[in-house]
Amino acid sequence: MSKVFEVNPDGEAAPVPVSTERTPAPDLTPRQIVEALDKYIIGQDAAKRAVAIALRNRTRRLRLPEDVREEIIPKNILMIGPTGVGKTEIARRLAALANAPFVKVEATKFTEVGYVGRDVDSMVRDLAQIAYRMVESEEVEHVREKAGEAAIDRVLDLIQPPAQSASGRPMERLAAAMGEWISKQAPGGEETPPPDDETADEEDDEYEQRKAAQTQRVRAKLRKRLLAGELDDRIVEIEVEDPSSPFLQVFSPQGLEEMGMDISGMLGGMMPKKKKTRRVKVSEAREILAEQIAGEMVDQEKVTRDAIARAEESGIIFVDELDKIAGRERGDGGPQVSREGVQRDILPIIEGATVVTKFGPVRTDHVLFIAAGAFHTSKPSDLIPELQGRLPIRVELESLQRDDLRRILTEPRNALTKQYAALLSTEGVTLEFTDDGIDALADIATDVNARTENIGARRLHTIMERLLEEISFQAPDIADKQVTIDAAYVRERLSGLAKDEDLSRYIL
Repeated sequence: MSKVFEVNPDGEAAPVPVSTERTPAPDLTPRQIVEALDKYIIGQDAAKRAVAIALRNRTRRLRLPEDVREEIIPKNILMIGPTGVGKTEIARRLAALANAPFVKVEATKFTEVGYVGRDVDSMVRDLAQIAYRMVESEEVEHVREKAGEAAIDRVLDLIQPPAQSASGRPMERLAAAMGEWISKQAPGGEETPPPDDETADEEDDEYEQRKAAQTQRVRAKLRKRLLAGELDDRIVEIEVEDPSSPFLQVFSPQGLEEMGMDISGMLGGMMPKKKKTRRVKVSEAREILAEQIAGEMVDQEKVTRDAIARAEESGIIFVDELDKIAGRERGDGGPQVSREGVQRDILPIIEGATVVTKFGPVRTDHVLFIAAGAFHTSKPSDLIPELQGRLPIRVELESLQRDDLRRILTEPRNALTKQYAALLSTEGVTLEFTDDGIDALADIATDVNARTENIGARRLHTIMERLLEEISFQAPDIADKQVTIDAAYVRERLSGLAKDEDLSRYIL
């Protein structure tokens, strides 16, 4: 059990036990974590080892007794290295591997308290929002099968509305019986007693049973056709919630925050959620209704509790561009004071604070912070001492060399050559890269990085986009669907790029 806090009527934060059973991180060893990261990131072994140990320490901590577990705080990491070497990718892949809520923020987006801009608490609010969506998605997935079955019944109700019960219209049935009795009376003949209410009720019961049996037979046939897809194109009308929700600008002590607020949720029945009618195909209606039913089946209070627990126990916040706010106060005012002010605002969050979110208070004591920066014009020692102390693990990422760029083009699962080959295959074009073509691409990328701004692996996006621009444009129309990218083709298409140092048009 972990602890979260809620504010009681006296304004005090009281601990509330919250289950963390739905916080499953894969039980991977540090070696397995590094191997998983190797599938997407080339090199940077020191950084991979550091994040692998940090992730494994979380697993170790959860196995400890409660009193010991609460005292162990994560060892936050500072990554130092130029742009385009994989700092963000390592953190993002680590979070995906751990099934952990992940937020990436730029330190330059924050401003010192007292100035208009985003306050540092917003990173925790974003983390809670992402954790909530993750847990809600998992809960919906657990009830999706039941929701799908219920959606079929609702679609059948739209196609064939439930028959009106005979018992709901006794006067009509009795009037019909009386009319039939009157028509059978012959003048001077033996009188037959008129039907009474009991006789009408018996007839109603028989009618209702016959009608129910007939309805079930028709409904069974419709269900069979629906499951076979024969009714997918039929149009039905369904009610859906209006997706537009009001946005309010709220002034907080930290500045101006734009927050989406669920007004109907806050005011309950006073402002019911707005509905609108849509005409859709049956196939789409099944999906929409399944989502609605799944949302109704999910326990939102449990989702909120688990989301807070996941954000606190598994959350990862990646603070990029930390070097841009590195600086000490010199006593002469100016921007140096503002940069140090932002550092002092970030410090309590990293040290451990309780931030109030719309889901409830979230503690950051056990959130893992990974900071990163190039530190070209500054150095980590320019950060305030308190912040340095909260980033005890420092790893320096290496600049990418020619061989690294070549490996990046081919080895990762999401290598650019594989991506472009997959994209063009949708047009029937088979793209093949030869070894000498890959070598030529790596040579040109290395040369351009050396002569202009070194943007690391991001330069490969520039190169590949220029290389395949003509093929991408003509792919639907070309007759020869087999394209080979060799060294000669690369030099022909990129000779101008290698000489032109103004590449701003192609930098993504």
